[in-house]
Amino acid sequence: MFEKSALQNPTDKYYNGKFSRQPQDYPGIQGKMHPRPDCGEESYKGSGRLSGRKALVTGGDSGIGRAAAIAFAREGADVAINYLPAEQSDAEEVRELIEAAGRRASLIPGDISSEAFCREMVAQAVKDLGGLDILSLVAGKQQANTDIATLSSEQLVKTFEINVFSMFWTVKAALPHLAAGASILTTSSVQAYQPGEYLLDYASTKGAIVCFTQALAKQLADKGIRVNCVAPGPIWTPLQICGGQLPENIPDFGRDTPLKRAGQPAELADVYVFLASDAASYVTAQVYGVTGGMFLA
Repeated sequence: MFEKSALQNPTDKYYNGKFSRQPQDYPGIQGKMHPRPDCGEESYKGSGRLSGRKALVTGGDSGIGRAAAIAFAREGADVAINYLPAEQSDAEEVRELIEAAGRRASLIPGDISSEAFCREMVAQAVKDLGGLDILSLVAGKQQANTDIATLSSEQLVKTFEINVFSMFWTVKAALPHLAAGASILTTSSVQAYQPGEYLLDYASTKGAIVCFTQALAKQLADKGIRVNCVAPGPIWTPLQICGGQLPENIPDFGRDTPLKRAGQPAELADVYVFLASDAASYVTAQVYGVTGGMFLA
């Protein structure tokens, strides 16, 4: 007789209640959120799928980047994470989790809206880890704005610098260190396909990331480097409570999806691991949605 595993209803597998508004100043600290996002700190179990790999994760202190960093480490990779200096407390927690998995951790604070820093970040990751073969670009800026007339040029430029330009700069710096079999992962959003009216600049950058991913995948295929994208839906992260959503929308955040709740970062970890691993050897130029049922169309 085969033992039947217990099934769990996805609508209540993670928190499915209302959120408090809990505003924070940008960039937001995960450790101060309630409920705290679940990044797999307790639940993610590795199985050696990335044994010996060297990964750099931008935005690795919190949210989706944190979930990817934890998963990479528990799958056997050494991990460098980038984050803003204000997020040091969250980053220190991730360092402890990586090292508890028996892997090497490197913390690289700095602002990826600077081309010079992107070069320095890659160089530091290569030095600290002894190489690089997974580049996971997760960090992003999202600030809600209801009227294009009040969307400042400063916000517009900074959003594109962080979300799009930094990918060009970081990939250019990383390519000399990436051998055949390496993997580049980008992070878009359901907003690239179903843009919200108050995320005009953010949604535009996420559409650009899809094009960047697919074009870069074609360009690097001959080198044996795969490039893929993860497109999250409404995921509970610090991005949301420090201006990424209108404050009045926070209590019902994610409840308009078919699964009637926000997603948690832990629910994306396996996708990042799969795309980084040899199991995805015939997968490139693809966009994987983790959206609670919202369509990427």
